[in-house]
Amino acid sequence: MSSLVSIRLPFNNLSGSLPTQVLLPRIETISIEYNLLIGHIPADLARCSTLQQIGLDENELIGSVPSSLGNLSELVFLTLGGNQFTGAIPASIGNLTKLQLLYLAFNNFEGEIPEELGNLVNLKELYLYENGIAGSIPISLWNASSMIILAVSFNNLTGPVPTTLGKSMPILQKLHMTGNALSGGLDFIASLTDCRDLNDLEVMYNQFEGVLPDAYGNLSMNLQYFRVAGNHIKGRIPAGLGNLSSLISLDLSVNELRGAIPMTLWRLEKLQQIYLSYNRLTGSISSDIGLMTNLAQISFPYNQLSGQIPDSVSNISMLQVLQLTTNKLSSTIPLSLWSLPGLFYLDLSQNRFEVLLPPQMAKLKAIDHIDLRSNRLSGNISSALGELQSITHLDLSNNSFHGQIPQQLGRLFNVDYLNLSHNFLSGVIPKSFSNLSYVRSLDLSFNMLEGEIPEGKVFSNVSITSLVENQALCGAPQLQFPPCPTKFTTSNSSAKLRLLKYVLPSVASVLVVLACFALFVKTFMRKKAKASSEEESPCLNYHRRIPYFELARATDNFNEANLLERGSIGKVYKGSLDDGLLVAVKVLNLEVEGASRSFDAECRTLGQVRHRNLVKIISTCSNLEFKALVLEFMPNQSLDKWLYSENQCLTLLQRINIMLDVSLGLDYLHHQHPHVIVHCDLKPRNILLDENMVAKISDFGIAKLMLVDNNSTTPTNNIGTVGYMAPEYGSTGGVTIRGDVYSFGILLLELVTGKKPVDTMFSGELNLRQWVCNAYPTAVMEIVDSNILRTEITNTQQHSDGANIFHRCLSSIIEVGLHCSKDLPNKRLLMRDVVPKLQGIKNRVLVN
Repeated sequence: MSSLVSIRLPFNNLSGSLPTQVLLPRIETISIEYNLLIGHIPADLARCSTLQQIGLDENELIGSVPSSLGNLSELVFLTLGGNQFTGAIPASIGNLTKLQLLYLAFNNFEGEIPEELGNLVNLKELYLYENGIAGSIPISLWNASSMIILAVSFNNLTGPVPTTLGKSMPILQKLHMTGNALSGGLDFIASLTDCRDLNDLEVMYNQFEGVLPDAYGNLSMNLQYFRVAGNHIKGRIPAGLGNLSSLISLDLSVNELRGAIPMTLWRLEKLQQIYLSYNRLTGSISSDIGLMTNLAQISFPYNQLSGQIPDSVSNISMLQVLQLTTNKLSSTIPLSLWSLPGLFYLDLSQNRFEVLLPPQMAKLKAIDHIDLRSNRLSGNISSALGELQSITHLDLSNNSFHGQIPQQLGRLFNVDYLNLSHNFLSGVIPKSFSNLSYVRSLDLSFNMLEGEIPEGKVFSNVSITSLVENQALCGAPQLQFPPCPTKFTTSNSSAKLRLLKYVLPSVASVLVVLACFALFVKTFMRKKAKASSEEESPCLNYHRRIPYFELARATDNFNEANLLERGSIGKVYKGSLDDGLLVAVKVLNLEVEGASRSFDAECRTLGQVRHRNLVKIISTCSNLEFKALVLEFMPNQSLDKWLYSENQCLTLLQRINIMLDVSLGLDYLHHQHPHVIVHCDLKPRNILLDENMVAKISDFGIAKLMLVDNNSTTPTNNIGTVGYMAPEYGSTGGVTIRGDVYSFGILLLELVTGKKPVDTMFSGELNLRQWVCNAYPTAVMEIVDSNILRTEITNTQQHSDGANIFHRCLSSIIEVGLHCSKDLPNKRLLMRDVVPKLQGIKNRVLVN
């Protein structure tokens, strides 16, 4: 089409590669964004000398960007973001002097930013974020006077930012440099007062130092986003920030700020988000906070704030999230707080709030998450909690609640996490709890409950540790509680009563003597055990204590006959505790470097997670010479042994169930736990199977607790296992939840193919994912594990459409695995999206 001037085909499902020969002498615009194109950019494209716009972003193109594109002298817009381009950014792009927009974000570019980009005198918008670019930003680029938007976040950039930045870029509107390793002072921000159109400043998670001067109040009155979290900023919050009347979002969290929150901040009437977490702020929260009626999110956790929550908080009718955990706040929780109609996330845990919960809580119709643990709350638990039909997370643990658990809590049909442990609750467990069909974690331990443990789905999922340390619970033989006593029959009752009248006093006297003797022995043994222990594990406060000599007895003095597994940093033994409970005792070899750190990480993580698909910690034993984790025993051992054992074979449905179990566990760690937890080492060996073949994730020895959000990157020296490790771990040295998603994707592909990612058949550029890609979707049956074919052959023969259903199921699983294991982290699915996909696959299999 020699006369063609414009091709616009964005937002379709076009696939295949671009033609290698491009003969379009008059073409000015090629716009094929948001499709499914693969392959390389044809070098022939450089022959189209009239091109003014190239839009190929959000496809699946690979390889390097041809340097010949630098010959397109008429080019004004070049957008190649959201692909899988590698190599360095061509220096020849610096020849495109008419270029106004360059979008290269979300790729795998490496190397440094070419100095030649400083020649782009007309460049207004530059997007380089989410790549692997290193080095410093060239001085020539800092002098780009036409720049309006400069976005270089989430790379490996280093070096300082010039203090004259504002003078060099006077019309700058957006500056995004988050997630790099930029260093030096913050003086460049003061220079941005010359940028009167500046509306978005984000320099979070770098290594900037210094203080925030009052002069920042002279920044543009158009500034809407001021985000400097995750640096090394000291001093006080400047009162001058209160002059930035257009601010919508203020993020100063994860720094070293001290002192009180300045009163001037409460004048920011347009502010919708304020984040001050993880600093050292003191003082109280002013009642003037009620003037900020547009606030949707207040996040002040992990500071040293004191006083009480002001009653004026009820004026903030738009409030959705209130996070004040881990401060020194006290007094009562204001009644007005419970009248906020849109509040859906409330975390007041680890403070000093007192007295009881009012019936007004029932007004929180939109609430999803309430965490009031570790306060001084007392009185009865209000039955009004049963009105919170939308709540999924409720934690009232570590308080002083007493009385009975209200039957009305059984009406919380959507609750997923319910923790009432470490209180003084008495009476029976409400039978209405049997109605809680969605509960994954229920903890009623360390109370004074008694009577029969109800039957129902929720009590088939809980463990013995969720109910321990109560007065007299009975029933639930699967949890090894004693049977409930039978009632006396009416016959001969008078004779029995007469007998008891004379026998009971004598028996009581003997029991008193025995009890005194037992108390003496218990006290002596406790002192002995305490003397042998030099340090306590971080989880001991929340789980039963088991001394060393009981573990030795349980494992027959750590006999090799009880050895379950030999790992890189220790051994795992099967044991039977004094009460008959079967356990797995993980004994660390303290001579191995990093063993103690691994013990602390696993103990810290397991100590605060509870989920059906996570291996539960029962206890720890720790002193200077011995460290062991006592975990629930998993009789069917690891998924690795089932996949590669000649004597064991998994059906397709079993594999789907295991995949779904693992996805639910990861979804809890990533999206449902109060803090984001990244496992970092997901593989078949770390997936254990209980007696019912329910899969549970284990080995949290290098797990990372991310205290900011699920997009943050936490540095690590332990980066998991080759083959399952996300590619970005090696380049950035940091972990995110998307690294776990990558490992899960590889696990899915391994379950379908029966091939390990480190199989000898994979070498060079061929890996498990690429091998599956080559076969999908046309040759799926050629790569499926032969064990699956053998176990399913009867089913497919008995059903007329069996083969088609079988093929569609396998294709769906592979598709999820490929989406999860994409090279670019941002292109991967999140676990909260994976769970419904796998549930749908399972439902289709069951129906057919």
